[in-house]
Amino acid sequence: MTAIKLPTVSGGLETFTFSGKPVAADKGEWNRSVFAAAHVVVDPLADNNPWSDCNVDWDRTLAFRRHLWSLGFGVAEAMDTAQRGMGMDWPTSLELIQRSVKEAKAGGHSIACGAGTDHLDPADAKTIDDVIAAYEMQCEAVEATGGQVILMASRALCRVAKSADDYARVYGRILQGLRKPAILHWLGEMFDPALEGYWASADHMTAMDTCLQVIAGNADKVDGIKISLLSAEKEIAMRRRLPDGVKMYTGDDFNYPELIAGDDQGYSHALLGIFDPIAPVAATGLAALAKGDMQRWNAVMEPTVPLSRHIFKAPTRYYKTGVVFLAYLMGHQDHFTMLGGQQSARSAQHLADVVRLADKAGLIADADMAATRTARVMATYGIGT
Repeated sequence: MTAIKLPTVSGGLETFTFSGKPVAADKGEWNRSVFAAAHVVVDPLADNNPWSDCNVDWDRTLAFRRHLWSLGFGVAEAMDTAQRGMGMDWPTSLELIQRSVKEAKAGGHSIACGAGTDHLDPADAKTIDDVIAAYEMQCEAVEATGGQVILMASRALCRVAKSADDYARVYGRILQGLRKPAILHWLGEMFDPALEGYWASADHMTAMDTCLQVIAGNADKVDGIKISLLSAEKEIAMRRRLPDGVKMYTGDDFNYPELIAGDDQGYSHALLGIFDPIAPVAATGLAALAKGDMQRWNAVMEPTVPLSRHIFKAPTRYYKTGVVFLAYLMGHQDHFTMLGGQQSARSAQHLADVVRLADKAGLIADADMAATRTARVMATYGIGT
């Protein structure tokens, strides 16, 4: 079964047949530091409140991390791709971090873990000291596992900060208290509307000045920064201003091939949610890039861009639905169920286009399985029944 009924933009149905040639993963050496922000697999049989309870299938969740490590990726754990702040609470995030770091250390794999303030309701944050205490608690918990900290943006800080000096105070205090350098994460408001105005300005270039001042003042404690603004121009502008030794990790799921490839003034490393579903193809591209084979890099990576731009289209914060849908189609889990019931966050038309674009990108290794599973999901919308 490789032919299925899919909805069209005109409101009708068409017969779609999988025809793409899957890209075989190449696990050669890379010359970029690359993390894939990984999703979590839920337990669909748990007797719970699916909109609020966190019931994780730990076996499948950890198996997916082993899949990423086997291809050469580092894992960025408990980030927004894992539905942090959108279904994943702090206690479950900490357990995820503890389990993943244990596996990473046992296998000698790379891992970095999100630490933020999400256990603190922004409405309960009254002062900068409240934010500092929340950050310190989570950072200490992450470092107790042996994991590297990814310092996530804080909704509470965005709410209570009155100036750039407040950001400098918080980040300076937290960074200088860490045992080893952290990766900062500037998550744009397109991913989380509650973070609009982060770094004390709604203008990204003004905010960038503040962020760069924080990095310059704590460069010995900053491994790099991941920015997720979906603007190649802004990322390049910031990349060229970073202190020596501080990496730019692209978080731009729209423009990542050109940013990772770089230019004559430098390049970006990567910490990307899209590398969760496209990991086999991205591994092949990264191996080609390390060999200087730009033709192969472009040939492999460019077809993934329309897929990524579609998955991350506005409202961007619902991109996790497309990521988990593809994990289901590709056999990494046996169901299309998500924390917070967010499998319902995208339309049948949106998911149909994920299928079409994934096929063109060479991601579908088992067309029969993908077709069968797509048909099951479409049937829940009354399509093909």
